[in-house]
Amino acid sequence: MSSDDLPIGRRVAGWRVRRSMTQQMLADRLRRSKSWVDKIERGVRPLDRYSVIQELSRVLRVDPEVLLGQPPSTPTSTPPGVDDIRAALARYDTPPTPPHAHELRRQVGHAWLTYQHAHYPQLVRAVPSLLDAAQGARSPEVLVPAYRVTALLLVKLGEADLAWLAADRAMGAAQDDPVLAATAAIAVAQALRASGRDRLALSATLTAARRVLPSSADEGDQEVYGTFGDQSRRKPLDHRGQGEHAGPGDRRGWAVGGTLLVQAALAAAGCGEHRRATELIDRAAGVAANLRGYDDVHSTSFGTVTVEMARVLLAAQRGDVDGALARHVSVVRREVWRRLPAEYRGAYLLDAARIYLHSGDVRGAARALVDADSVAPDEVRGRPLARTLIADLARAKPAAAGVARLATLVGLTR
Repeated sequence: MSSDDLPIGRRVAGWRVRRSMTQQMLADRLRRSKSWVDKIERGVRPLDRYSVIQELSRVLRVDPEVLLGQPPSTPTSTPPGVDDIRAALARYDTPPTPPHAHELRRQVGHAWLTYQHAHYPQLVRAVPSLLDAAQGARSPEVLVPAYRVTALLLVKLGEADLAWLAADRAMGAAQDDPVLAATAAIAVAQALRASGRDRLALSATLTAARRVLPSSADEGDQEVYGTFGDQSRRKPLDHRGQGEHAGPGDRRGWAVGGTLLVQAALAAAGCGEHRRATELIDRAAGVAANLRGYDDVHSTSFGTVTVEMARVLLAAQRGDVDGALARHVSVVRREVWRRLPAEYRGAYLLDAARIYLHSGDVRGAARALVDADSVAPDEVRGRPLARTLIADLARAKPAAAGVARLATLVGLTR
């Protein structure tokens, strides 16, 4: 059943989960009872008044047409440069003289640095020529990171389906290399989650993680597996980063696997499987605890702090907003937090701003939004999801000065 064929109550429930809201939170914002929300979502109570649909869409921050399963009346324009990226992905001919391997690796490395610094307009301009050159080289070590950074950029620009295409190209280019395939699966998961396909993202991440993380025969749940979750039995790593259960891959592969477990946990939460999400993030924490000083050659930024950041999002997803915000305050005070790439911190602060907003703390949301802009301006000013958040906060009376400035900068009317 496609999303357009779903009953309106199921669509309401889906968007409520995506906005990290419980039924009680949605009911409070609508000034209705939790029972009313539950009956709407189960289809017991008809939702046949357009004024009520408009109110629901306002609280859920979607167009009424989305809840009704109709095409939007005013489709959003394609962000500048996306058509050039689409054209590059559609080209199957290769340049007659691809760049030297060293130069091509330098270009890929520069693209990743540009992404991590959240300089998205520059990366949009660079990606088409990078894809042309990488496709000419036909080297998995170049093609996979080139397609992967393209996919992650497209997710930022709100082009989830095109991102999925680029991520799928990365999977194909990885061939038989399990670690490269796992890095590509990270992009697949993010593209799937961005398009609301959490169930598919969960399956993809777990399948890829099994190929790069050590497994243990004494673990009963083969879907939430590994030797890392039980820290009481953890074996020390030797100087090469391998312990008693070395399994496939080395520490770099484990970092990729840990990132996949984080993505799997977020996908499980998106499916409403909060217990499973907790088990998965605990496994990711075990992986992070076993890693020390590795070289992040696959640009995952994985570590103990990124696991803690994911725990904030998972707590909010299951309705523990107060717990999420308390953990958030602790996370951003850590020294290692400041060493994360600007892109990672900016994106997380946007998530934190949404959690503050859902809790009713408009000032806290405004602070997080302004902090995100100071860390990664393009993350805030160029992303469609961020524009929605700015618009929500700009409607507050009075709007915080920093929010009003951002609303003006991005061309939003209050």
